[in-house]
Amino acid sequence: MIAPSLSIILLSWNVRDLLRACLKSLPLAEAQTEIIVVEAASADGSADMVRGEFPSVKLITSDENLGYTRGNNLGLRAATGRYLLILNPDTEVLAETLGRMLAYMDAHPRVGVLGPQLIFPDGSLQSTRRRFPSLLTGFLESTWAQPLAPRALLDHYYARDLADNAIAEVDWVVGAALLVRREAYAQVGRLDEEFFMYSEELDWCKRIKAAGWQVVYFPEARIIHHEARSSAQVPAATHIRFNTSKVHYFRKYHGALAAELLRGWLLAGFTVQLLLEWSKGVVRHTRTMRAERVKIYWQVLKSGLK
Repeated sequence: MIAPSLSIILLSWNVRDLLRACLKSLPLAEAQTEIIVVEAASADGSADMVRGEFPSVKLITSDENLGYTRGNNLGLRAATGRYLLILNPDTEVLAETLGRMLAYMDAHPRVGVLGPQLIFPDGSLQSTRRRFPSLLTGFLESTWAQPLAPRALLDHYYARDLADNAIAEVDWVVGAALLVRREAYAQVGRLDEEFFMYSEELDWCKRIKAAGWQVVYFPEARIIHHEARSSAQVPAATHIRFNTSKVHYFRKYHGALAAELLRGWLLAGFTVQLLLEWSKGVVRHTRTMRAERVKIYWQVLKSGLK
């Protein structure tokens, strides 16, 4: 049996309708494409939908929410394709996208990871190409202090000097759609399961680049991304996982002291936000919303981001 050219791996949790739309956008009938859905204990009938409507899809079910890394690693282990596409279920693949991505990879054998251009449903662009973060970037980006960050720092991190429609080698690309060469995967191994979700694609791309492969942003391929539909269901857990993963990344690459300083800084920021929301609630300023935010920030503080 000839191995497929492409294995597409989708990890799904409680996004049945989006998963259906994603699967409908994929080339289900092509012999050279293998589609794997890892269904992570959804309560919305996603697994039954896949079985009933997409019988050609390889379905892997779990009785727990495995997180991004463990779930996708299950799919990666089952995949047999020459190329491996990790794809969020809240995406829709536009016509010719997959063919263009595979053709580019075939023509550029030193590219280990290819990231397409992601767009919102209204057609506007998402920022998906990045450079590796410095420790200062970690303290400021995606925190309450981001508005205070030097513009040059964030411009460098977000690779704003690169044209949106220009193919470019970058440090890493956002994990909603990652096409990985099997040889690169075989060399560096699976996603680091110390990351439940968030920062795992940053870590993976860093390891792949360190092994001598290129990471390329490829805007000639376009994918619609509805963005954060699973994580929006659990806001406190999302804050905890995002920031815990950030701390783990900086511990892994900058050392324990840097990680502990960052963790303390992040917890201090959530403390300030909690106090601000509480004080606004006291004076009857949108009290219900403020109370919900206080609850979320308190859960983050209780976690200790550990």
